[in-house]
Amino acid sequence: MPSLPRTLLLTSLSLLAFAGNSLLSRLALKETGIDPGSFIVIRLATATLTLLALVLVRKRGDHPRLGGSWLSAFALLLYAVPFTFSYVLLSAGTGALLSFGAVQLTMLIAGWRRGEIFNGWQGLGLLLALGGILVLLLPGATAPPLFEALLMIVAGVGWGFYSLRGQGRGDPLAENAGNFLRATSLVVLATLGCLPFFHGLHWVSAGIVYAVCSGVVTSAFGYIIWYAALRGLSATSAATVQLSVPVLTALISLPLLGEAPTLRLVLVSLAVLAGIALTLLKREASPARP
Repeated sequence: MPSLPRTLLLTSLSLLAFAGNSLLSRLALKETGIDPGSFIVIRLATATLTLLALVLVRKRGDHPRLGGSWLSAFALLLYAVPFTFSYVLLSAGTGALLSFGAVQLTMLIAGWRRGEIFNGWQGLGLLLALGGILVLLLPGATAPPLFEALLMIVAGVGWGFYSLRGQGRGDPLAENAGNFLRATSLVVLATLGCLPFFHGLHWVSAGIVYAVCSGVVTSAFGYIIWYAALRGLSATSAATVQLSVPVLTALISLPLLGEAPTLRLVLVSLAVLAGIALTLLKREASPARP
């Protein structure tokens, strides 16, 4: 089982990547006018090329090996496609509440089925972190349309399952490279098949740049680091630490917007981080494969 300092470092880096990905998606889909379909294809394709290049550079033996599975690739698509399309239709607060709620429920149920049980302090930590997220996101949330809400919930379940699939697996680079290659091939085939019937593509230079950054940096490298971090996290711990992503996203966006942190954001950030710290006090046994 990886050491605690290594696990905390990898977890922190991956959560920063997830926050960066949220910002890049928001900038691309809300500000540039690029269509969701193009954003998905560019993001997945550039992430796949990056991962394959890393596999070739770091090849072991004569033939580089890819890991992953079609089931994991499906979970990746189950997250990426609904998330991107619903992102342009829902407010940031509503989307985050639905998505993170689905992630939490998926991973906590999986942890419960494996016999993972919070002690008193860890349960308090989870409640504290969840309460902080509600205080942060509820003021910006609105009643969502049913279809868009279902899309975001499906995306959350997909991401939760993709994270669970990363526990107890082999090499994080090979696993993600194989998953992304399979997912991208399906997306490209679907896009080519639907292209004659679809006229809503909007290729915007700024949106393409954001999609490439999302694919290369926050997806390819971020997912490798996340799969490495999952080796030292239980399902319940992995679910809880992800509650920091909306807080990190809000904090990172402040300098971009030229704003100063509010008292509410500072207090919420402290509450969420304190809650996460409490849930990590007791390290559990190495998680089993789902």
